Amino acid sequence: MPTHGSLSKAGKVRSQTPKIQPLPKKSPTPRYRNRR
Repeated sequence: MPTHGSLSKAGKVRSQTPKIQPLPKKSPTPRYRNRR
């Protein structure tokens, strides 16, 4: 269920700032995996 909300927010932000979306998306993704 938390993914659905993130997808909805990411879709809206992607349309507004597609430059910032790919930047923070790749950084928090690998970092969260290592922290876990």
